[in-house]
Amino acid sequence: MNTRDMLKRLALTEGEVEAQVAEIFGAGEGSENAAAVSTFAPDTILKGRILDIINEDVIVDVGYKSEGVISKSEFENPEEIDIGDTVEVLLESVEDESGAIVLSKRKADRQRGWERVVSTHKEGDTVSGKVLRKIKGGLVVDIGVPAFLPASQVSIRRQADISEFIGQDIEAKIIKIDDARKNIVVSRRQLIEEQRDAMKRQLMEEIAEGQVRHGVVKNIADFGAFVDLGGIDGLLHITDMSWGRVAHPSECVRIEQELEVVVLKVDRERERIALGLKQLTPSPWKKVDDRYPLGTRVIGEVTNVVPYGAFVKLEEGLEGLVHISEMSWTKRINHPSEVVKVGDKVEVIVLDINKEKKEISLGMKQTEANPWDQVEQKYPVGTIIEGVVRNLTNYGAFVEIEEGIDGLLHVSDMSWTKKVAHPNELVNKGDPVRAVVLAVDQEKKRVALGVKQLASDPWRDDIPMRYGIGTVIDGAVTKITNFGVFVELEKDLEGLLHVSELATTKDQKPEDVVKIGDTVKVKVLRVDPEERKIGLTLLNEAGEVVAPAATTEEEDVDLSRDRKPRPAKKK
Repeated sequence: MNTRDMLKRLALTEGEVEAQVAEIFGAGEGSENAAAVSTFAPDTILKGRILDIINEDVIVDVGYKSEGVISKSEFENPEEIDIGDTVEVLLESVEDESGAIVLSKRKADRQRGWERVVSTHKEGDTVSGKVLRKIKGGLVVDIGVPAFLPASQVSIRRQADISEFIGQDIEAKIIKIDDARKNIVVSRRQLIEEQRDAMKRQLMEEIAEGQVRHGVVKNIADFGAFVDLGGIDGLLHITDMSWGRVAHPSECVRIEQELEVVVLKVDRERERIALGLKQLTPSPWKKVDDRYPLGTRVIGEVTNVVPYGAFVKLEEGLEGLVHISEMSWTKRINHPSEVVKVGDKVEVIVLDINKEKKEISLGMKQTEANPWDQVEQKYPVGTIIEGVVRNLTNYGAFVEIEEGIDGLLHVSDMSWTKKVAHPNELVNKGDPVRAVVLAVDQEKKRVALGVKQLASDPWRDDIPMRYGIGTVIDGAVTKITNFGVFVELEKDLEGLLHVSELATTKDQKPEDVVKIGDTVKVKVLRVDPEERKIGLTLLNEAGEVVAPAATTEEEDVDLSRDRKPRPAKKK
């Protein structure tokens, strides 16, 4: 039902109807709407009057034969609308399927907004508006009409989630107006870049080394952090974040953190600025030797453990190194982690300070008495000790005398008579050993041990007495060399059967006469207690010398098993 019909129902005259229309729209407005009603072209903006509000529907009369129905949701403030209010609406179609006129308040507002924006702004102008929602590829911003803000134009730095801008009021620059499609594209990034360029020019004119500047951390990398000074980013290198050890910049700063920094260097040509954070506080290395004179005892915290030692924090920004060799007087440490771990509180002594290299050498073992200072007093030469074989080498066995104190039992000091090639012929790792201290070298931290010295030397009296010259013995061949054969006379005692006492002819070789394991009859030719050698000659089954002339031709026979004999002198 339109306004005219309603008035007729109230028995109003035609003149009264015209007067009421004039009262609703005004004389000019009534005539304008009357002209519009005569044509009523779609997409025309009309003025209408709210006749009624039924639930969520608003009944609007625009002077047509029927009213239009508009949803409350199309009004910006639905709770404020009242019957009799004048509103602008857009005519979408003259009649729908039910014969009613189709109107839109939202489209009228958008059309008026478009006209208002286009009439007052052009491409390149700055506009402000509220971010309404996120759509594919960007955001929708209300600047009077919905405008598109591409994701790439939201900020100068890529945003992980642009939806965080929803509901915010922002400023942006119009970069495109499409009048045909009624589209507007805006860029917040372009506006920020222009503003930053202006700020950067001003900043580069004002900034100088030594200044303290306010900044905001914008990015963090492995080597440092980039700080926005207002128009340009400066680099805060990891080495300039703290006087102490920093493994990663995130230990000192975080994204969007505001902080004060010192300008260390300005490169105006390349527009690069180096910043410092630690320079805001005095260097802990200043007068470090006054605070920590050599020999000072300090309780510190282990901050890092490396293969060659451990770093210990003495105070904030000041660390020293305890080398692996300075951790224990006696323990053989393969890795510092056997002694300390990160976070341990340890007592150390300052050994050396190098202010130029910013290095402090610390010692842990120096906090305790050096057990080697007492070794010579505790274990004088001749002391009999009982220990355990800790390790074997080619030249001897290391015997633990006490925790951290080892003595060396050399192969030459294991037996008076047996020629020991390797210590495992007599001892194994873990075996208990009884030995005598032969020597103590406190400076080199060495203790020499002997086992054979526990008994008297058989070469002094016993062997020369039992194996006098001319003694005949049956022995087993143990080794064959090019200069002769070794024969076992008794357990751990051998004599040398020189090749000249073995061969019957000049061309005969030892292996042509005997084999290892053969039992041979020999006679003692000489005994040398000093050299610990016994010379032999071979006898046949009848007890006769196989090479009787050999002894007269050999004046000097080397009885060692390691050297060839010197050539015999000719008569």
